[in-house]
Amino acid sequence: MILGAALALCFAGAAAALAAAQWPFGTGTGGCHVFPASNPWHENVSKLPVSPLSAAYIASIGATDLHPDFGSNLTYGIPYAVVPASQAKVAIHFTAYGDQSDKGPYPIPPGAPVEGGSSSTGDRHVLVLQEGACKLYELYNATPNADGSWNAASGAVFNLHSNHLRPNGWTSADAAGLPIFAGLIRYDEIQRGYIDHAIRFTAPRTQAGFIQPATHFASSSNDPNLPPMGLRLRLRASFPIKGFPRVARIILKAMKTYGLILADNGSPWYFQGATDPRWDDNALDTLKTVPGSAFQVVETGPILHVG
Repeated sequence: MILGAALALCFAGAAAALAAAQWPFGTGTGGCHVFPASNPWHENVSKLPVSPLSAAYIASIGATDLHPDFGSNLTYGIPYAVVPASQAKVAIHFTAYGDQSDKGPYPIPPGAPVEGGSSSTGDRHVLVLQEGACKLYELYNATPNADGSWNAASGAVFNLHSNHLRPNGWTSADAAGLPIFAGLIRYDEIQRGYIDHAIRFTAPRTQAGFIQPATHFASSSNDPNLPPMGLRLRLRASFPIKGFPRVARIILKAMKTYGLILADNGSPWYFQGATDPRWDDNALDTLKTVPGSAFQVVETGPILHVG
């Protein structure tokens, strides 16, 4: 009986340790292409017309410089996990926007990485990409429960094979109703030498409107000079990038070709990348010399006010 009890305690301890273990940060895309080539995230905006409100939008975001909101610190950036097709799904209990959320269960593994770390008091995004099915599961303000389920303010599921948008007026795990993962700069993209999508960024004040592929706004302001969610910006073609380190040049080239897309309210000109200890912080810091005035707003569609 003593031996049996000891073994039981051993197994229980091992199970608890496994449940508490941190799931590894995701790298790559698990063999999935992140949306079809025809998706707006992959649209080349280098030749699109400049918005007549470009100067007003830029001024409202602020006369500051770019700020990479990620780096080698593991509590910095937005982490994600890549899980196998066989990953068990768990219940999700929505606490705020359940009527605009995709119901569970979601394949969130034990110890899934949380934005800012397990004790974070920030946005606490949880992103999971499932291999095989090529589906993206994202949660906002997510907290794990002892039974393996999660509480979250909102959640969304995206089929990476599809261009289907969320219903107009619906949020996601992001204020704009967009997928977060699609707009993150990943280290594997730097390794391969190019980024082929728009990059997620934030602005301090926005208007009560959105431009698709965004489907939601998070403002009560009707000021037409404030940027709507989903606004697309590009780095001016004339902006010199030759003197920047390789990592920064790859990012700046993507900003000229695919641009930035406004996804949330936040600090001005902060743009997001995936959590990864391999980031070269010194190279990323050189991007802090790029002024917001080096960008132009381009026309990608009408502003919608469904809410």
